[in-house]
Amino acid sequence: MDDTHVRDATVRWLERAVIGLNLCPFAKSVWVKNQVRITISAATTTDALLDELIAELELLAETPAEKIDTTLLVHPQVLSDFYDFNDFLDVAEVALAELGLDGEIQIASFHPDFQFADADPDDITNATNRSPYPTLHLIREASIDRAVEAFPDAADIYERNMEKLRELGPEGWKALGVGPEKPADET
Repeated sequence: MDDTHVRDATVRWLERAVIGLNLCPFAKSVWVKNQVRITISAATTTDALLDELIAELELLAETPAEKIDTTLLVHPQVLSDFYDFNDFLDVAEVALAELGLDGEIQIASFHPDFQFADADPDDITNATNRSPYPTLHLIREASIDRAVEAFPDAADIYERNMEKLRELGPEGWKALGVGPEKPADET
C-alpha cells in the first residue's frame, strides 16, 4: 500500500468530512495552521504499532503545540478488523498512562468499519467516526479545553453530527468520496 495514496485519502477525509461537514468544529483552525501531523505507519503487527504509537505520543508531548497540535497515526496494514482495533484501544490507553501522559493527551479512534455499540452496522451515524483507514488521533487535552471554551455548546456536537449524517444519508456520504478504503485483498 502506497503511503501517498493513504495520506491523500486521509487528507480528503479530513477536508471533505471532518472539516467540510464541520464534524469537528475545532479541526479547521489547526489544519489551516499546519499543526496536524499525519503519520502513515508501516506497522504490520500490533507490537510494531504500539512502538510507533509510543514514539508519536512522546513526540507530541515534547513538541510545542504551535508546531504540532494533534497527530493522526494512520495504520493501514494492521487492525483492519474493527473489533481487534477496538481491543487495541485498551493497550493504547495503558501506554498513555505508563508514559505519564494520561490527562495531557487523549486518544480518539477512527476506523473504516467503526460502529457505535448501540447502532446497526449500516447506521449512517457510524460515519462520524469512519475514516478511510484505521487511525489513532492523538489530541492534547489543553487543545480540547481551549476548543470547548471557544465552542460553548461542545456537548451538543455529538447530537448535531448524528442529525447532520441522517440528513446527508448514505448516498450523500458516499458522494463525498471519503472511504472507507479497503486493501486490495478485501475488495
